[in-house]
Amino acid sequence: MSMSGQRGSALAQPLPRPSAGRIVAHLGLFLLGAVVGAAGTLVQAAWFPGGLLLALAGAAGLFLGGSRATGSRVGAVAPAAGWMIAVVLLTSTRPEGDFFFGAGFGSYLFLLGGMAVAVMCATLGLGRQPHDSAVRLGK
Repeated sequence: MSMSGQRGSALAQPLPRPSAGRIVAHLGLFLLGAVVGAAGTLVQAAWFPGGLLLALAGAAGLFLGGSRATGSRVGAVAPAAGWMIAVVLLTSTRPEGDFFFGAGFGSYLFLLGGMAVAVMCATLGLGRQPHDSAVRLGK
């Protein structure tokens, strides 16, 4: 609060602690992102190019849907983080020398396309907006 009794900009205020329900929702989205990443890994290689498009569309739907459901960008970032961890773990080689991804064009498109989709959906997500009616956005 300033000396005149008015609060500063809404962007200068500290972030409130998220509720337990929001934390559980983001954890659920994280786990769902890992499942979609693992399923996409298998589908994209099975039916190229349709499987690749299906896997990327499923990831985009989850990322954007998570953002819209939670009303924040974190709703897109949480499943994207789960997706990324699952995909990276599935691309690492095992001691036997085998792994889920082949060294083909479709695998690279899935990796890079999934990352691009995650960035786009997180960017399109709703940001934190001030609730004060005196604040006018878009000017």
